Amino acid sequence: MKRSFDPSVLEMMDRPQPVSVELENDLKRIRQLNRWFGSHRLVRHFAQRWIKPGASMRIVDLATGSGDIPRLIVDFARRIGAHVEIDAVDRQSATLEIARKLSTGYSEIFYREADILGWDPVAPYDIVLCTLTLHHFSNEDAVRLLCRCRKLSQKFVLVSDLRRGFLLKAGVYLLTALIFREPMTRYDARLSAERAFSFSEMRALAARAGWQNFGHKKFRFARQAIWLE
Repeated sequence: MKRSFDPSVLEMMDRPQPVSVELENDLKRIRQLNRWFGSHRLVRHFAQRWIKPGASMRIVDLATGSGDIPRLIVDFARRIGAHVEIDAVDRQSATLEIARKLSTGYSEIFYREADILGWDPVAPYDIVLCTLTLHHFSNEDAVRLLCRCRKLSQKFVLVSDLRRGFLLKAGVYLLTALIFREPMTRYDARLSAERAFSFSEMRALAARAGWQNFGHKKFRFARQAIWLE
């Protein structure tokens, strides 16, 4: 089963749009999927590995969406007595408006509106995160994004995404037929399943981006991650 990607076809959440009930519901569904199907568990695993009690770290979350990953990191850091500052970057102003509302009380998070392929901060970060984003890009732009992740970090990089295959496609179609039936969620989830990279494809992208001695592992619920440390 080959990857299907047409750059002229955008996921509905990627299209320019104002804040709407439909967008808020779609982002809520994504947060639920992240929590129930492994993305939060995956990120928490590496947070425990890299963020130690008493540490002070600068972190960037690329394509942050509604900010559930930064909030998860801040909650973890507070529990163990670490200090983090997180730049949460996304190009969609409406999505960032929703993220800011959800992040009241999280003064450690700074939301930035920017294109992650061209965004150029003043200093590198200790940790660069990019979750469920790579499949939104063509092969060439995915390589560019992995290059950016590597250059933005002075210590750690984690890029996690879906893992294309029969189980992902079947699971997504079942979920969006029975539970997550909203039009935006159904359309975007099914398109994401077609656009996800296989395990071998993701490894090849990292190699093309100049990653060396990187980790690469399959995780539950058709997830995968590559990382540098």
